Amino acid sequence: MAFPAAPYYHTLKNNDKVKVNDHVYCSPSWSIRDGTPYSIARIMEFLPAQGVPIFDKDGNRNEPYTRVRLAWYYRPSDVSDRPSADCRLLLAAIYSEVCDLSQVRGKCYVVHRDRISDLAGWKKRPDRFYFTRLFDPWIRKEFEVISSATVRNLPQHIKDVLLERYEYVVAEKEVVPDLTDTPRTCDTCTHWCPPLETVQCDRCKKFFHMSCVNPPLLAKPSRGYGWTCAPCSRRHEEEVDNHEGLRQLVPAPPKVVKTNAPAARGRGRPRKDRQLAEKEENLEVKHFKMWPFRYFGLYTVAEDTLDPDDLIFPRAATRVGPKFQVVVPSAPGPESSASAAGRQFPRRKCVVADVSAGLEERGGDATIEVLSLVNEMSEEEVRALETHKSSLSTNSTLKCHIDWLTEVTRRLTEAWMAHREFATVNMKSVMRHEKFKKSETRCIDREWTNQEIAAFEDAIAVHGAELRPVREEVGTRSIYEVIRFYGHWKSMKLGEENARIKAARLSGRTDLLLPVSRAPSPDEEGSIVKALPRGHNSCGCCRTRESAVWWKAPKGLPTNILCDNCGVSWRKYADLNVRPLREELIDKTKVAKREGTPLSAPSAKRAKTASSVQSTPPPAGPAPAATQIRCLACQKTGPMGKVLKCRQCNFRVHAGVSGVVVDQTTVESWVCDLCANEKTLEASLNPDCLLCPRPKRDIRKSTVYPPPDTYLRACKPTEGQAWVHVICSVFVPEVSYSDATRLRLVEGVSTVPQWRWANNCTICNQNGGAVIRCSECPAEYHVSCAWKQGHKFGFEMQGVKPSRRDTTTIVDWNDVEGCMVPVIICKGHVGHKRELIDVCATNDLGETALQVFCKNYKQVPIAQTHGLLRKARRLDSILSNGAEGVPPDSELHPSSEPRCYRCHSEFSPFFHPGSATTNGASSHTDSRTSWLCHRCFVETRETHNHLAANGIVS
Repeated sequence: MAFPAAPYYHTLKNNDKVKVNDHVYCSPSWSIRDGTPYSIARIMEFLPAQGVPIFDKDGNRNEPYTRVRLAWYYRPSDVSDRPSADCRLLLAAIYSEVCDLSQVRGKCYVVHRDRISDLAGWKKRPDRFYFTRLFDPWIRKEFEVISSATVRNLPQHIKDVLLERYEYVVAEKEVVPDLTDTPRTCDTCTHWCPPLETVQCDRCKKFFHMSCVNPPLLAKPSRGYGWTCAPCSRRHEEEVDNHEGLRQLVPAPPKVVKTNAPAARGRGRPRKDRQLAEKEENLEVKHFKMWPFRYFGLYTVAEDTLDPDDLIFPRAATRVGPKFQVVVPSAPGPESSASAAGRQFPRRKCVVADVSAGLEERGGDATIEVLSLVNEMSEEEVRALETHKSSLSTNSTLKCHIDWLTEVTRRLTEAWMAHREFATVNMKSVMRHEKFKKSETRCIDREWTNQEIAAFEDAIAVHGAELRPVREEVGTRSIYEVIRFYGHWKSMKLGEENARIKAARLSGRTDLLLPVSRAPSPDEEGSIVKALPRGHNSCGCCRTRESAVWWKAPKGLPTNILCDNCGVSWRKYADLNVRPLREELIDKTKVAKREGTPLSAPSAKRAKTASSVQSTPPPAGPAPAATQIRCLACQKTGPMGKVLKCRQCNFRVHAGVSGVVVDQTTVESWVCDLCANEKTLEASLNPDCLLCPRPKRDIRKSTVYPPPDTYLRACKPTEGQAWVHVICSVFVPEVSYSDATRLRLVEGVSTVPQWRWANNCTICNQNGGAVIRCSECPAEYHVSCAWKQGHKFGFEMQGVKPSRRDTTTIVDWNDVEGCMVPVIICKGHVGHKRELIDVCATNDLGETALQVFCKNYKQVPIAQTHGLLRKARRLDSILSNGAEGVPPDSELHPSSEPRCYRCHSEFSPFFHPGSATTNGASSHTDSRTSWLCHRCFVETRETHNHLAANGIVS
């Protein structure tokens, strides 16, 4: 796009001169932006007034300029709830918008982090910002931004184009090491190796196209696995055969992490001078079609960058392939369809649809819904149609309704196709029958009430065009109705705006031609306070009472004004360091209370702080309200993130009682362990809990999963790839976890004593599961049965004697120290005096009681042991104690048929076939005793090796 030969400078109200590619503060008036800080943007181009063409007949730009196109930057608080400690850090974006030139407030400087040699000195200067990443508002994802000069792993002609056009390259974090690496060429064809189509040998470190390998690779190795080329594989096999591979094993050198960040400034190194700082902030940046960067990441075809019209926006995974598209055989023709289908599907029997055989043709009248055939009607028929259409309703507003017109046209078209008179068509019924739908639907939405419209407009003011939270605020409408009404509502607002402009032109008042939201205010942006309010005449941030200029403060502060320093810090940097309000200041503002009442009661609602006020540029909109979800463990509601909802089965539970480490980026896509196991197959597909009695069901039927409307849906895998309820594993004392933070890999099921498995449950009257005892009476029951029955579950803080403090784990729970003991009480014990902590109760750190208990009492010591070794030690303890703790149908219960002929044990992880006469043992005729347990097998093998080494036996 052409620009004037001489750069155009525009002088702002603060006498700053700005031109194209300068960075500026931009903001509408105070009443519109509702106290949010300034937005930061880059000037892309200056534009004339709306309706005036950009270029005249001679190709020059029309003046005067009244609008400007801006490329927005985001603050980290705009796109995430996580607080950012650096108020000078920004996120770039490939998003632009046209605004009035009057909204530009001042000039600032934004550069990439790699161009700053002294970051601390840069942030100390006013109006200086920097960025390292890019945020795409459409796919809600962040990308790395690197200099195009650092990209080396590309063909030379593509690299030259990137260097010539763009200053920066946008890519995913995992792609940056591949782009900045040395150029990679295939060892077979010597051509460049794209990262997605390349595989690297794990031994010789050479690169190959997956299609150049013989046989070709269909997919890359899974994460955690390597691949070796044929020569290296053959060489490795020879080393193993010659026993040379073990001698050549040496520890691999530490991998050097690549980074593009500048070297850290050493102590004593002088900071850069002012001339260097001015040089860095005025460095020239290349722009191609007004953008300094383009996407070149995981889903980019390198050759497409040569096309100047190729899209530069970040991309997500394309839905191409057999998972998303259907492969349809070729249509019948001169060539046999069966043979063509056989070539396309050699292993699948295909049936090609033949229209002549009586099957419906796709795209015909039988498979599509005809909405209008007015273009095929004659002029007389069209006139008759219009005449009858005007008589179908007397409501002038309804006659202009798009849904009503669509339904009328469809019904008249059906009458014309059926050779019926148009007079037979009426609009008495608003219900219609759509093809491929079983039930009728309304062709026109029911009228919106005034309460619904008010709720809709309030939600639009908060959430913007994010219509799903708007629908939740309205509550009485479906998402489809909200979307349709949003279109009508925008058209209505546009009509009101056009009527106002038309009335202003007829009256001759040109000052009213600007929209209400863009009307200029006499005090620049309407945020200067001319008269201080009575009462609190101090700054809401620093408490000062003296300032040359007072500014309006955002909501949530003790006062409604800010001093000049705090006002500039908030408007430009979205940074406020609010001091706590002094008690004497609180006492002056409160009404005198009755004697004996406290002066300052705890607030029922936490006041907003400055960090909670969102600074959102126009495209992003304000942050939506937090969704409240009810937990199935405590039946209390909480926001999304603290209470999780499974995307697949809608199971809802607090993250702290299900062993989930919350990641805000994946909260909405979280799935429970049972649903995730259906794809990963990490554990057994049989979800029955090992600590509960076995359900009696037909083995030929499919597995029944726990219902998602109960906390018993929360299950965790065991070390033997079985499953255990979370509530069962917590309240059975002998069970522990290898990772108590995530409550995963339940261990110690085999150590549960035999009496727990033998005693009957007083609720279900079954044995087979592990029972626990009530803390108030001798009743014994399964944990899951007690949970279903509604018994009281919790934890009790018990005091510890001074003599036992060295051997007992002490827990601090909300300023109460002691030993945390799990307690289950029958629901009939109403008068018990125990003070129980609920499983979902949280402490000052936000951890649940179940989390604290498991971290302190359920964690297996894993510092110097391995999971398999711990399992073997428990098995040795079982063997030495006569298999006291092995439960029936346990994951560790071996087959009852074999028996060791040496130690006569029937319990072992696995048995080895052996001779009954080994080492002088007597001969056995029983087939059960022709086996060796694993322990005796190891001892026998070591003894035989020792005798052979001394030449006693051959």
